[in-house]
Amino acid sequence: MPEKILIIDDEVTIRDTLSTVLLEEGYNTVTASNGEKALELMAQFAFDAVICDIRMPGMNGIEVLRKSKEIRPETPVLIITAYASIETAVEALREGASDYIIKPFILEDIILKVRKLFHYRELALDNILLRGEVDEIYNSSNIIGKSRQVMDLLSMIQKVSSSRGTVLITGESGTGKELVARSIHNSGPRKQKRFMPVNCCAIPETLLDSALFGHAKGAFTDAIEARKGLFEIADKGTLFLDEIGDLTSGLQTKLLRAIEEREILPVGSTEPVKVDIRLIAATHQDLKTRIREGTFREDLFYRLNVVGIHIPPLRERSEDVPLLADHFIRKYNKELNRNFRGAAPETIRILMDYKWRGNIRELENVIERSMIMGTPPLLEPENLPSNLIDEINGLNAKDKENLKNAVHLFEKRHIHWVLENAHDDKNKAADILGISLATLYRKLEDKNN
Repeated sequence: MPEKILIIDDEVTIRDTLSTVLLEEGYNTVTASNGEKALELMAQFAFDAVICDIRMPGMNGIEVLRKSKEIRPETPVLIITAYASIETAVEALREGASDYIIKPFILEDIILKVRKLFHYRELALDNILLRGEVDEIYNSSNIIGKSRQVMDLLSMIQKVSSSRGTVLITGESGTGKELVARSIHNSGPRKQKRFMPVNCCAIPETLLDSALFGHAKGAFTDAIEARKGLFEIADKGTLFLDEIGDLTSGLQTKLLRAIEEREILPVGSTEPVKVDIRLIAATHQDLKTRIREGTFREDLFYRLNVVGIHIPPLRERSEDVPLLADHFIRKYNKELNRNFRGAAPETIRILMDYKWRGNIRELENVIERSMIMGTPPLLEPENLPSNLIDEINGLNAKDKENLKNAVHLFEKRHIHWVLENAHDDKNKAADILGISLATLYRKLEDKNN
C-alpha cells in the first residue's frame, strides 16, 4: 500500500504543487490549509509522514510539530521554512522534526528527502527488531537517581512489569510519568509489541472518542472509511493514557467498559471488538478530589488504580539533582557539540537549593540553556538563568541575616510545603500543622508569607 503523506500549508499553490508531485511519485496525499485542520486529520487517520510549513496564520509549524508528536509520536515530520536561519532549523529538529526544507525549494530535493525519510524509517524498524534499541533507550536504567524514592520506584517497576494489571502513575508535570510507563512496558512480557502513548489533553474532545475506540464507515460526515482506534492499534501491547483526569464522563464510561469487558465499541458501530492490551494511565491531578467533586467516576478510579505508583517531585529528592545534571550535560554535549566536563561545585549547590516547580523537565531546560550560554570546561553560576539566581540569592542573603528571619523563612517554607502536599486543602493543612484554620489564614495573609 502506498505511503500516505499529509501536506500542511496556507498557500494553495504550494499545497497543490507538492500534492501533484508526490502523487506522481506513487504516494497518497491529503492536504490541510492550517494547523488546526491538520491536527484533526492526524487524530482520525494514521499518516506515514507529514510535510508542514513553519509560518502559517494561527498555529505555526513548530506548534503543529509539538502537537503531532503528542498525537502520533511515530509519524516523521518535514518542516518547510522560507527563513534559512540556523535558529529556525535547529528549533525544528530539537522539537522532533526529521528534516527541514528551505524555500524556495527544488521539487527534486523534496522527493529525495521523502524517499530518504521512508528509507531511514525502514532501517530504524529493522534496528528495533534486531537490536532491541527501544529497550536500551527506555528501560528502567534510564530513571536516574540514588535517593530512596528512586530506589523504591525502580523496585516497584520490576514488581509490576510482569503482570497485566492496570497501573495508575501520579505525579506533578515534568516528573517523568511516561518514562516510568515505558520502563514498565519494556521490562515486561509485552516489550516486543507496541507501546502507544496518548495525551488525552492533546486531542480535541470531539475527536478523542474515535481516536481511542475507532469508528465505523459513515459514523460521521468525514468518516469515509472505517478506522481502527488506538486501543486496536495497541493490541497485544501497552496503551499509555496520559492526563486521564481530563476525560469526559462519556469517555470514562467507555473506558471502564473496555477495562472490564476487554472489548471496545467503535463510534457508529454495533459490533464490539475484543482487545488485549496492558493499560497504564497517568495524571498530575488528585483524582480522589475529582471524585468528591463528581467529575471522575469512583469505579473507574479503582479499576485504574490496581497498582498505584507516585513519582515524587524533584524538590523532595535534591540528592538526585547532581546525577540528573551530569546526565543532561552529557546528553547536550552530543546534541549541541559542546565539551563540558560538568558543573562547578557552586553551580551544583544552587541547583540543589532551587525549588524545581517544573521538576526534571525544567532542570533539563535550564541545563540546555546554560550550556548554550556558557563556555567549557565547567558550567558556572553566571551561566544559569537570572531568575533562578535571584530566587536563591533572595533566600540566602536577605532571609538569613538573623535568627528571626531564619525562623520566619522556615515557617514560610513549611506552610507552603504542607499546603502543596494537602493539594491546597486548608482544613487538612491546618490539622497537619497543628494550628487553627483562622491562624493559618492569618499567616497566609501576612505580607511576609
